[in-house]
Formats: sequence, structure tokens, C-alpha cells
Amino acid sequence: MTRISIVIPVFNAAHTLPATIAALQDQSFNDWEAVLVEDGSADSSWSVAKSLVQGDPRLKLVRNPRKGPSAARNHGAIVQSTGDIIAFCDADDIWKRHKLRDVAQHLGRGQVQAVFGRVGFFNEDPGHVRTRSHVPAGDVTVPSLLGENPVCTLSNLSLRRDTFEILGGFREDLVHNEDLEFLVHLVGSGHRLLGLDADHVLYRLSPRGLSADIDRMRAGRCAALETAARFGFRTDPRAEAVHLRYLARRALRVGAPAATVQRLVLEGCYQHAAAFLLPARRGGLIALAALLLPCLPEPTRQYLFAN
Repeated sequence: MTRISIVIPVFNAAHTLPATIAALQDQSFNDWEAVLVEDGSADSSWSVAKSLVQGDPRLKLVRNPRKGPSAARNHGAIVQSTGDIIAFCDADDIWKRHKLRDVAQHLGRGQVQAVFGRVGFFNEDPGHVRTRSHVPAGDVTVPSLLGENPVCTLSNLSLRRDTFEILGGFREDLVHNEDLEFLVHLVGSGHRLLGLDADHVLYRLSPRGLSADIDRMRAGRCAALETAARFGFRTDPRAEAVHLRYLARRALRVGAPAATVQRLVLEGCYQHAAAFLLPARRGGLIALAALLLPCLPEPTRQYLFAN
């Protein structure tokens, strides 16, 4: 059995997929397979992916047209893969060289069921990382997930295959926050999710990506909150304020109207002003930008909120 199966949903990723695959092939841990699930792209993703898998028997290309990213991941992980560890990777992200080595070492011990590392955020040049995510000490809890998801992206999640199958995979009716809903389900069910103090993923920022849809992100969060409630956890004003701060920053990044950003800031401060505004370099800056947004030049806006 292959040690690690990597599942990559592919949709309109002809431009970025080669760099993603090159990073896999450069991994210091070599006992892996990758399943590329092409989801009905409108660009040349199929032909690009087909050329990439030639000559490397560890790469497998299948179709799962127009069923969405969650269905593509479920199909690749449950139906097409063979590994006892599953790692997810988006077709526009890049893995650091020792990611799979770290994953194999920690999940191979059998004491935790899922792991993640730090994420570095970049625009076009992966060598220019402006900020990195924070990895909390100890196991991730449901309350911590309801505030600010430390995993950040499914490209950063690896877990044992039997755990993924027991949980039934990702909800295919969700387009946004399906990762948060799954993580709440994972942790709420008693499985251990541990952050590793290492750089694992380079995340490509795109204002045209799924994360640009603020309203649908909020709808997906409602589904995650319903799952949390089933396990006896409910959100609180502090967690809601932190989440609204995250949405406000997203809205600033993707060029949302000033009214949208200002509404998110007001909602966040109403929920819990201190949690939204502090630290000032994050929340305070967002609130100030929302106030000045009508006269804030677009280059300045992009520079301040490009991560």
C-alpha cells in the first residue's frame, strides 16, 4: 500500500498546475501517489495534466466533471487512492520540500489522526512570502476553530485514511467553508488535529478565487456552526468577532464595496470590539481602512491587505 495519497482537484488550473506538481516531485519523502481529479475545466487543464502525468507512475489523472471541489476530493480520496494517509493539495498551491516527511513521521505514530503546518501567503512569486499563518500549541479544539481556522486551507490538511472514511468525507453541498465544517466534525468526533511547527504550504492568493465570495462564505459558516452545535459547542461573541474580522480583511483584499467592508467591521465591533480590533496591527488597521476606504488608493489597499 502506498504510504501517502495526495488528492488534487483540478479546475481551470492550466497555468498553476505545473508548479504544484513540480513541488510534489521535489518532496524529500518519496513513498506517495497523487490523484489529479479534473472537474470539467474550461481551459487547457486536462491536456496540461495529461502531459504532466506521463513518465511518472506516481501520478494518476481521472475525470469527475463539474461536480465541485468537495466531490472531486471525495472521489479522489475514497474511490481512487490507495494510501493509508491522505493529503489534500489545491492545484494552485505549492508544498515545501519536507511537508510529506513531517506528515509521515507524525501520522505514522498513530497518536494523532490529522496534522497541518504553517502556510505562507504569496501573490505571483512563491519566493516572496509576506506573512505566514500561526500554528497553535497543542491539539486544535472546536472553539478555536470557530474563531479563526488555523489550518487555513485544505492544501494544509493531512489525515489518516480510516478517519476520513469514518467521517464520510466532505459535504458536497457546500462550496465555502466545507473545510471548516469538516474540521469541526473531525475534532468534535474526538479525533486529534495537531499543528506542526514547520512551513508546509505556499498559498497562492487570488481575488477571483472561491474565497472572494463573502456571502457564500457566511452561508458555509452557518453549516459549520450547526455541526458544532451537534457536538455541544456553540459560538460566542468573541469567536464571531474574530471571524468577521477575517471576512472584512477578505473583502478588502478582493475589492468589495466600501459598504460591505464597513458593515462587516460594524458587526464585528458589535459582537466583541476588543476581539475584533486587537491586535491593532490587524483589527485596528482593518477598521481604519474601512473608514478611509472611499479615498484609499487601490494600490495602497492591495499592499496592506494582500495576505
